[in-house]
Amino acid sequence: MKTEMLGRFHRDHVYPKLVSVLGNPKPIQEVRRRILPLAQGDVLEIGFGTGVNFAYYDPGRVSRLYALEPNEAMIRIAERHPFRGAFDVQFLDLLGEQIPLEEATVDTVVSTFTLCTIAAVADALRGIAHVLRPGGRLIFFENTASPDPSVRRWQRWWAPFHHRLFAGLDLTRDIPSSIKAGGFHFEQIETGYLARFPKAWTCCCWGVANLEPA
Repeated sequence: MKTEMLGRFHRDHVYPKLVSVLGNPKPIQEVRRRILPLAQGDVLEIGFGTGVNFAYYDPGRVSRLYALEPNEAMIRIAERHPFRGAFDVQFLDLLGEQIPLEEATVDTVVSTFTLCTIAAVADALRGIAHVLRPGGRLIFFENTASPDPSVRRWQRWWAPFHHRLFAGLDLTRDIPSSIKAGGFHFEQIETGYLARFPKAWTCCCWGVANLEPA
């Protein structure tokens, strides 16, 4: 019971503040600035968090923003974001792999550090494919498994710590392979270390993917 209470306290009080304070250092800001203005039309962001991406979307290109976030403390912070008023926002409160939208509802899906945290990533990608309109795009920015075997060993070593502290984060998940297995092809993709140390924590991939033709 005590462990469960501590888990709820971390989820509802510690983790939202941790994300708000530490979740957007300069290297991450630079990638967000490059890829998020590509979002257009009706946009769904899974794992909306504290609304950090508000600052990087182009209000002139985004018609409506569906913000999928199950953590109420995160939503309360997002509601107070200074750029929140620039968008027509609808908050959705189900888990990322359970998208409560109809088929072919959105033009763009955005995932920043969400596919690397949710447990049922294959289900989430099927849900993303379901709600995207023909020609729609998935914009992603995620932690991913390193191509370097020595760094992967450290990722496996750190994995339990990050999983507990960062709400399920899996440093060892090969995100590009998961996206491809979900029926997407890459319009653009980059991978790299966002900091020289520790590489095990900062190996990321980012880019844009489209659904393979049926």
